[in-house]
This record gives sequence, structure tokens and C-alpha cells, in this order.
Amino acid sequence: MEDIKLTASEQERYDIILSCSDGDITNKEASIRLGIKVRQVQRVKRAVEIYGKQGVVHGAKGKIPNNVTSNTTVKKVTDFFKEKKHHDFGPTFAQEKLSDMGIDMNPETLRLLMIKKNIWKARPRRGPEIIHEWRERKECFGELVQFDGSYHDWLENGGEECLLAAIDDATSRIVHAVFEDNEGVHAVFRFWWAYMEAYGRPVAIYLDKFSTYKVNHKNAVDNAEFITQFKRAMNELGVEIICANSPEAKGRIERLFGTLQDRMVKEMRLCDMKERGEANLYIYERYIPDHDRRFSVPAKNPNDVHRLLTDDLKKRLPSIFSVQSRRKVNNDYTIQFKTSWFQLKDTQKTAVYKRDEVIVEERLDESIHIRFKGVYLEYHVLPERPKRMKVQVVAITTERPTRPVPKDHPWRKFKF
Repeated sequence: MEDIKLTASEQERYDIILSCSDGDITNKEASIRLGIKVRQVQRVKRAVEIYGKQGVVHGAKGKIPNNVTSNTTVKKVTDFFKEKKHHDFGPTFAQEKLSDMGIDMNPETLRLLMIKKNIWKARPRRGPEIIHEWRERKECFGELVQFDGSYHDWLENGGEECLLAAIDDATSRIVHAVFEDNEGVHAVFRFWWAYMEAYGRPVAIYLDKFSTYKVNHKNAVDNAEFITQFKRAMNELGVEIICANSPEAKGRIERLFGTLQDRMVKEMRLCDMKERGEANLYIYERYIPDHDRRFSVPAKNPNDVHRLLTDDLKKRLPSIFSVQSRRKVNNDYTIQFKTSWFQLKDTQKTAVYKRDEVIVEERLDESIHIRFKGVYLEYHVLPERPKRMKVQVVAITTERPTRPVPKDHPWRKFKF
């Protein structure tokens, strides 16, 4: 026991204790040199008297820790990461999947093991960053919903899909998520139509300055023509729109996409999903409930402040979630829209005059509706651009015009 090899610090400790035992220095001096209490010096002195040099060595030195990971477990973990579908799993996500296999391990223990085996690289410490003022969560569910889209190779098939998602600010619940072709107006309208049928109307929506949601023009506030389709639709529904000036301002949705790109991609890989349809069904039925169970938090106020859709709003949803454009009624009571020409019928539910401004609605079902003063006008689609002519009819009303119509006018091509 006396020929035990001590480290430099242990040897120094042993020499000081010997000097103290020989009376060269006092217990107080020894405690100051060793940085321990006097009582601890006395205990070490007794240990040296009994065990010699071994008395200054920690009792656990050289022993296998009780919580050491067994070689069998290490092999199972290593084999787990050798599988191609698990190669890029992070420590936390891998620990969850290993737990499902009956291998219980602390995420930090697994992380250190992965670093040791060159499976995971430790992330370097970040330098000083711009500090943004912290904003407290909203109190109620539905008070503020953060919304955005993310383009990523979600299905790992070599192409990018656009994931539209919304997260509640008060609870961090994923309230809706769906894969779409893009972040365009029609896709966004489909998203919010489904959302509002499921939850109702939120108080406010927090999003970025992407052109779908806000026109970044210096005259956008003053000129109503610059209001986007999305802004117009939310105005009709009574929902406030808040545009963020930086990604950090809507950090909750940004962090959500980071989590989804890490976890959900791997979950869908394990389920061997390659089609958008089954991926959307998986998100709705399986992923969102599990995600919310793990990461959502209770709201400070348990009340749900979503406002239910009234019967009138439910009837108007196809109109509200349509792309609306303003057009003038021509002198022959035709309306040009894009590459099509629409001929108004000779009787309408409201009086229509030449040069009246109407609203053309492109609905999500691809149908075209023409609205004037809250009334939808009846029309026919002309096969080609009509010839210019002056029609003597002053206005279209609820009665047929009494004045004669030219023989070659487009009206005569249809039977009313």
C-alpha cells in the first residue's frame, strides 16, 4: 500500500499532512495551504496514520462508477447509429427512440458517448449577439397566432416542399400545419379557411413582410390599392395583422421550423413517407398531438379567445378567401378580365350602368364571380373579344331593354 503512485497534487497534499503530523506546522496552517477546513485536516491525518499514502487518495479512485454505461449498452447505441435512417439523429431525439427500444439513457450521457464515438460534434460556443428585447407571451389561447412558411426538403426526395404552419403564442401549440406548393395567396387562403373552420377567428396574426401578406411600399398605408389580398380578407374577418420587422421578432415560429426540420423529417423518414397527401395526414393525426404533448405550455389564462364564425361569415367565406380585382363595365356591358371576356345578361338584380366598377372574384374552386353593390351579376363567357360597338341601352335593370339591339351584338349569340 505504501508503494502507491501519487499524482503531483496528491503528493503535495501528503507532504503537508506529514509536516502537520510531525508538528512542523499547525492544523490551521495546513488547512490554509490545502484550502480545506481544520476538521478535514484532522480526518486526513487520521487516514494517513492508518493507511499511509492511500489516506490522501480519494476513495473512488480506480473503482468503476456505479452509473457507468455497460459495454453491452454502448454496443447497442453504436449499432443504432450505424443504421442509415438513424445516422443524423441528435442526442435528445435519439434518446427518445432508444427509450422506445428499451435502452434508457440520459440525453447528456448519450451526447458525451456520441462525441466520444465521433457520431456527434460538440457545438462551439456562440459569440456575442444582438440582444433583442424579450416579449412576454400572450395570456390567452387565440390571442396571437404566429404564422409563416418554410421551404425545405421535408420528404427527402430531392425536392423542396413548402410547409405552412401556425403556432399559438400563449401555449406554443401547433394549431395548424400543411404542405403546399408555395406560399402564394391561394395556398395561404386554403390554410386560414381550414384554420378558422376548426378554431374560429384569432384576435391577431403575427407574420413577416413577405409580399403575400404586406406590400412593402412607401405609399401602402395611404393608398388602398396597395392593400394585399390577405390583408383585405383579414379586414373582412375582423382579424388584426401584425408584420414583424425581423425574424427574431417572431422567434417562436422560427424556432418551430428549426425543430420540425430536425425532428419531423426524421419521424417521416422512419415511417417511409414520400407523398404529400400521406404526410399531411400524418402531421394532423400523429405528429402535432405528440409535439404539443412534449413542447406546449399552459396559458396563463385558460380562456379561449377565438371568435366563432357567424352564419353570415360562413356563407361569405368563399368570397372572402378569393382573389378580388376591380374592373370597369365597358360600353357594350362586357367586362374584360385577364384573357377572358364576360358579357353581362340583359337583366340583373340591380341596375348596372356603363363604366360602373365591379369586383371580379377568383375563388379557390377556380370559379369566377362578378359582384356589384353586394349583388352577384349574371354573365356569359364570350368565345372571343367582341367587336367595338355602341349599345343604346342606358342601363341594365331588372327588366329587359326596350331599345333594339344590333344584329351582330354578342348578346344575340346566346339564348337567355
